[in-house]
Amino acid sequence: MDVFLEKIVPRRKTVADVFIIWGIVVAAIILIFISMTFEPIVAFGLGPIIAIGIIYLAYRLIISRNIEFEYIVTNGDLDIDKITAKRSRKRIFSANCKDFEILARVQGPHFSQEFQSIAKKIKACSSDNSPDAYFAVLNYKGERTVVIFEPDPKMLDNFKLFIPRKIFVN
Repeated sequence: MDVFLEKIVPRRKTVADVFIIWGIVVAAIILIFISMTFEPIVAFGLGPIIAIGIIYLAYRLIISRNIEFEYIVTNGDLDIDKITAKRSRKRIFSANCKDFEILARVQGPHFSQEFQSIAKKIKACSSDNSPDAYFAVLNYKGERTVVIFEPDPKMLDNFKLFIPRKIFVN
């Protein structure tokens, strides 16, 4: 019997996201003010059109900060997609759980300095300090990689069927 599980995890806004959003709003206000007061633009009556364009661009930039991750588990295969602004989807990770060296909690004893020091990381979780975050270490595209994600219990149970000695739930 085939197993198909999926989960969507929205990324929480970070302090950097808030500053970027506020920067976009301030820049949009300044550009709208300039477009409404710059004499050559006002003379041709383009001020309102440019202002609408600036508002639309600011809106698109702000909603591009809304990111979700979708996990799809099919018979031990894990696919992770990044969904931006509920419009565009990009596959950021795909592998079989049999390739994992280890799968354990990030806030557990198994996330040692050896794994923390791996340069290539794929973070597909709601936040860096999520209590539900797990990490998997594997050789992905020729590089040793740490994947951080938030599987649900059914996904963990499915992984246990394939890699019972490599998964540490506690």
